[in-house]
Amino acid sequence: MIGGANPPPARMDSFHEVVDRLEKRVEKIQLGGRYHKQPIVIQDHYDVASSVLGSGCNGDVRLATRKDHPEQRFAVKAFDFASVPDTKRAQLESEVEVFLNMDHPHIARLMDVYMSDEHLDIIMECMEGGELFDRMKKLKRFPQREAAEVTWQMLLALNYIHEHAIMHGDIKLENFMFDSVSSNHLKLIDFGFSKMCGQVAEKVCGTVAYIAPEVLDLKFTSQADMWSLGVIVFCMLSGYMPFTGTEQNQLQNIVAGKYSMKKEKWGYLSKEAVDFTRCLLRVDPRKRLTAQQALEHEFISNKHFGNKLQVDSTVVEALCDFGHHAKFRRCCLFIMAWSLSSEERGAVEEYFLAMDEHHHGALTYEDLKHLMVDKFRVPAKEVKTAFQALAVHSDKEIHYSDFLAAMVSTRIALNNEILHDCFTKFDLDSNGFITRDNLRDVLGDKFNGIPVEMLFDDVPTLHEGKMSWHEFVCFMKSKPLKLHGDEFVPDQDSEGDLKKNKTSRSGIFSFGSANDLQQHPALVPQCRPVGGHHHSSCGQPACGAKGQCIVQ
Repeated sequence: MIGGANPPPARMDSFHEVVDRLEKRVEKIQLGGRYHKQPIVIQDHYDVASSVLGSGCNGDVRLATRKDHPEQRFAVKAFDFASVPDTKRAQLESEVEVFLNMDHPHIARLMDVYMSDEHLDIIMECMEGGELFDRMKKLKRFPQREAAEVTWQMLLALNYIHEHAIMHGDIKLENFMFDSVSSNHLKLIDFGFSKMCGQVAEKVCGTVAYIAPEVLDLKFTSQADMWSLGVIVFCMLSGYMPFTGTEQNQLQNIVAGKYSMKKEKWGYLSKEAVDFTRCLLRVDPRKRLTAQQALEHEFISNKHFGNKLQVDSTVVEALCDFGHHAKFRRCCLFIMAWSLSSEERGAVEEYFLAMDEHHHGALTYEDLKHLMVDKFRVPAKEVKTAFQALAVHSDKEIHYSDFLAAMVSTRIALNNEILHDCFTKFDLDSNGFITRDNLRDVLGDKFNGIPVEMLFDDVPTLHEGKMSWHEFVCFMKSKPLKLHGDEFVPDQDSEGDLKKNKTSRSGIFSFGSANDLQQHPALVPQCRPVGGHHHSSCGQPACGAKGQCIVQ
């Protein structure tokens, strides 16, 4: 690893400016309630272990688990600003800004950011399958088809970030990781050297063996990532690196584009594989393959990756239904999309990739129209309604998490953990209610052009300007609120569904448990004795009427 960006010194409030800049480019909903300021701290939601999972260019990565779901594992980078120089802090800002903007099936997800004037914690999904580098060491070299499939996944990630004017800056075997040991699903990690296209750096950054020739002249473009990808492909196909020796020898050979394709390693490989590798390792970045061109090269396109799955009618129905949901329900589903587990996302992500025929990492209106009108004969008016509901960002595209939002409660079960995570994201003051002020804090002043104060207008609640846990559950599960006089009676079917949800992840959040009462008194049913007469117990552990309550 050499060099690093050398931007102007950062001010103490500069991370807030990062979020401000992001909110000008994307709707605040894209942040998904993932950016937290004091008094909210990482210890409110996570337990961080002392064990180190690995190291990135901006520090060690440690293991963390969710307090409410201890079986869920995450990776954490933690920084004390007192020990971080201004130049390093600015590099961290860049990493957070770029990472918060990322939303793709082949890019590791940034789950939460906790920031104070003294400290920063970055919470990422934990990639349990290890680095591509480790798998390379084990296999020595990849068979051609496997190498092409791995490269295809890397190209999807690179084409996405390049389409969004971002260069990674440190593409290498160590910065692609697998979901799990048994999985071949690959994701890009570590945006510590990434830059928005047009940003200027004063020093060379990256890892020597992978650095593109133009980077040594401080010329940073997305094409530098493609050279680095060429080094990875060379290594996977042949079992050795193209540039070796001392650092000086490596840099001289990189500038000259000088490498050796040994006959005993390359002689039996296809012409397409050899040509593909050479086209990536061209010294002139203008003659080097772009990510889009690489996806269309015969070495990749002839394998027909991504064409295995046909989008079925249930996916189309879910997209149509989303367009007719109440606006507050759509808000909640957008938030929920960022709380989904890897397994839940994995159940539908191939449908998203199948719909993204141009591999841009987002869906346009034409993409949606091609699927829904041309293949499923959905009326154009329905397509427009669905698109307007899903494409809430300034770029007017449907992002990966927007697609996931439409799949929640249809292809992805709306279980009690997802509901609880969403409610907690809104209930910032932990008083057991979602208020209009909470909506403004999470969503900004407007959502999809509508003042957030109006989001409750089409939501049935018993409390003016706020929503309780029970009302939230009933609303999201489309269950009716039931009244006895002026008191709320929880819907028993909804309550039962919440307790016995079959697709629930382990560590169930018990509806109305004594633990709920302790943590959120407003979350348990507000049972009351009725007319001085004894009624059968509702069975709630935290029954406030001690068995003399309303029972449906």
